[in-house]
Amino acid sequence: MTPSRRAPDNARRNESTRQAILNAALELVSEVGYAKLSVEGIAARAGAGKQTIYRWWPSKGAVLFDALLALSGGQEGETGELPDTGDLEADLRAVLRATADELNDPRYSEPMRALTVEVLVDPDLAADYQQRLEEPVREMKRRRLRSAQEAGQLSPGLDLDVAVEMIWGPVRSRWLHRDGPLTEEYVDVVVRTALQGLRAPDTPEEALGDQAAGRVDSRGGDGG
Repeated sequence: MTPSRRAPDNARRNESTRQAILNAALELVSEVGYAKLSVEGIAARAGAGKQTIYRWWPSKGAVLFDALLALSGGQEGETGELPDTGDLEADLRAVLRATADELNDPRYSEPMRALTVEVLVDPDLAADYQQRLEEPVREMKRRRLRSAQEAGQLSPGLDLDVAVEMIWGPVRSRWLHRDGPLTEEYVDVVVRTALQGLRAPDTPEEALGDQAAGRVDSRGGDGG
């Protein structure tokens, strides 16, 4: 009986230690910044051995990445789906407002800023970040836009990767460069402006725009 009990006990201890390490990484990066964050500091805060950390992660950046995934509630291979109520603009407003809330939260934004810089100099971390977070999330966004495309709400010849950049890029850029507040009003303008260029030509919104443009052209022609 003893061996069968030991394995679950060890698993629970390992998970408890792992969670303590992830929590310590998040706490310390907020307190001292990424430049001063160290594996030694994480180990001390977590009450774990440094070798334990290196047995599970190759670097402090890798620890922080897993901590960020845990903070966001992400599970490897599970990206979920964006809301699809049939109203693309309303769905995107809701998603980007939630994104802005997350980016405005120091618990998330500080480790995310650190990782944004670290992936530029750590190829292994960059590959892990791309495989486990960036590409699954991008595919989730593409699926939502593809659904809108199939429903005739977006232009049929649309490049979905470009569309993703047009919708999410301005929000990420403003957060990254700190060149303006991330507000609901800003997010709503981003969504509305992006969709003006992405909608299928025969959508009601686009048709109204074409009619208005036609009236302007007609007036211009008469005046000429």
